[in-house]
Amino acid sequence: MSALVRQPPLLFPATARHTATVIFIHGLGDTGHGWASAVENWRRRQRLDEVKFILPHAPQIPITCNWGMKMPGWYDIHTIDGNAESLRKNEDEAGIKISQAYLHGLIQREIDAGIPAERIVIGGFSQGGAMSIFAGLTSRVKLAGIVALSSYLVLSLKFAEFVPKPPVNLDTPIFMAHGDSDQVVNTQLGKKSFELLKEMGYKPTLKIYPDMGHSACLEELDDVEAFLRQRLPALGKEEKPEL
Repeated sequence: MSALVRQPPLLFPATARHTATVIFIHGLGDTGHGWASAVENWRRRQRLDEVKFILPHAPQIPITCNWGMKMPGWYDIHTIDGNAESLRKNEDEAGIKISQAYLHGLIQREIDAGIPAERIVIGGFSQGGAMSIFAGLTSRVKLAGIVALSSYLVLSLKFAEFVPKPPVNLDTPIFMAHGDSDQVVNTQLGKKSFELLKEMGYKPTLKIYPDMGHSACLEELDDVEAFLRQRLPALGKEEKPEL
């Protein structure tokens, strides 16, 4: 495989003292800019002022279900019918692992800059949500939380092979959300992924939104904001030692 060309992520610095970071990963065919308006909406409310948002851009790769044409993707997809068996049959393990390494690198960069791992949330939509689950639960550092919107569990038949020992994110809260009318990533696939994670001992929650297809809605974005505020509470101004 030729070297992937990556654009630097879209960054939204914290508007107060930077104490936490959210990495949010877009879906197939999109870019980080597709989620900029959601971040800007959260920032306007001034409830996540200490949070830096990182919106990475997927590289352009050939997508089989798109007749092999290149588009932004975190891994190849052979079919887009939302069927669990179809997705499992031809999973792009190599591509998933390349994106996993890239996302782990983004997490490590924040840690190197002084943000504790337990003040970092990784999340995403659709293919990006699938990568947030995979990269989050296979991380070797304990994260604050994982957000997975309209997504599913990749490499589910051999998932345990990729989890570090001990599984440091076994108790990490996972916020999963899905529309009940999703025809792209079938709602039942989201529910099945939720059940599989529970069976493996993880701590997911799942909220289903009525009359929502493969998209997001204001209620869901409010719920994501509430999850982020719960997992990344403001720490306030840094106390300076008395002289």
